[in-house]
Amino acid sequence: METQSIIVCRCEEVDLKQLLETAERYSCSSRELKLRSRAGMGYCGGRTCRLLVDSIVQQLTDTQASNEIPLKHQPPVRPVTFQNLGGGLS
Repeated sequence: METQSIIVCRCEEVDLKQLLETAERYSCSSRELKLRSRAGMGYCGGRTCRLLVDSIVQQLTDTQASNEIPLKHQPPVRPVTFQNLGGGLS
């Protein structure tokens, strides 16, 4: 398996190769990389890939990730009650 074909963002199916190429081409911050590649914009809101996107940018730029405009986490699409999760058991 080729290392760069590893999927970083499962929700948007963004692989490592896409992120590396985009980050090198545009010299972007984590937020810009997210906006250009859609990594972190899927259903999970970046919960699974946010740290990886930050570390990719940090390694390429040799700078500490600035949190002046952090990638945001989003709640689920709509709230679900415990009753709905349990199938209505009392």
